[in-house]
This record gives sequence, C-alpha cells and structure tokens, in this order.
Amino acid sequence: MAVLQLTAIIVEDYDDAIAFFTQALGFELAEDSPAHTNDGRPKRWVVVRPPGAETGILLARADGEHQIAAIGNQHAGRVGFFLRVDDFDASFRRMHAAGVEFLTEPRTEPYGRVAVFRDVAGNRWDLLGPAASP
Repeated sequence: MAVLQLTAIIVEDYDDAIAFFTQALGFELAEDSPAHTNDGRPKRWVVVRPPGAETGILLARADGEHQIAAIGNQHAGRVGFFLRVDDFDASFRRMHAAGVEFLTEPRTEPYGRVAVFRDVAGNRWDLLGPAASP
C-alpha cells in the first residue's frame, strides 16, 4: 500500500504562507521544525493540512532564482490544487470574508459546485463542493 503524504508549494515566506493556510483556509499547522538544506543552510520543515486530513502540504520557501521564478506558477497557470469541502457556500463565504482572492464566481458543474481562487503564492485552486440540490 502507498499513501500520498505530502505535496509541496513553493512560497516566498513561511510565516505569510502559514497565516494564509491556517487563517484564510482553516488548515491545521501540522509541523514547523528547523531543518537544513542539502548544503547545510538553515530552513524550516513546515506542513499544513485540512483538519482531519492525512495528506499535507509542505510549504517550501523558494531558494534561488529558479525557485523564485516558480512561485505562483507551479502548474503553468492551470488549476493545480483542489480543496473539496462539505458545505461549499459556507466555505466560500468564510474564505471570501478572510480575503481569499476568487478568480471566478461559484458555478455548478457535473462534478459539483466550483470556484477558482489563488493561494498566498498565486497558485490556482478549485474550491469544490457537492452539486447544489435542485
């Protein structure tokens, strides 16, 4: 058996990213530990995840020009992350009130309710919820 444990998002600043994910999205800060780069420079091992989830996001501070250029463009402008919630409308209202930038208005698709938003680094996400009842 295999489990997808983490995916990484390249960010400019650890603390700004932690604040966005924990305050605006309601994620838990699962870990924030000192660590070192492969060549011995200090960094942090920062993991956030939705409450109760096993899979988390490693917030990786950009290191060098190549990584800085990837901030906010990890998926070449496409939606690359998908946050499924039980109550779409309540989540949308809460996130909007917390200052999350939504790029689209909520709409209904065959797979459910969806609205595209940007994270603190500029990456695009789908907020997904169950299809609205007729």
